[in-house]
Amino acid sequence: MTRVIYDVVEHDGGFAYKVGDVFSETFPTHQAALDAAIAAADRQQMAGESEAIRYQTADGKWHDEMADGEDRPETEIEDELVEPSPNGERRETRLP
Repeated sequence: MTRVIYDVVEHDGGFAYKVGDVFSETFPTHQAALDAAIAAADRQQMAGESEAIRYQTADGKWHDEMADGEDRPETEIEDELVEPSPNGERRETRLP
């Protein structure tokens, strides 16, 4: 199963979350970036409708396939304000 990791980091004079090498918009506070990362991770896990998709691979070939709306990745938040949990649930620590 695919795993998507949201990492909260300092960015452009504020904070952002990033997935791989891609940054979100910049937020004024660490807490705001964390809240946005959690919301994005939660949305990523929501099931949707199965749909036909078309995409192009690096070699220039086009592919058509059905994307299963129930096939969602696991998501994880990496941040000093989120305590790891043995059962996979997020436990958030709020900034004062």
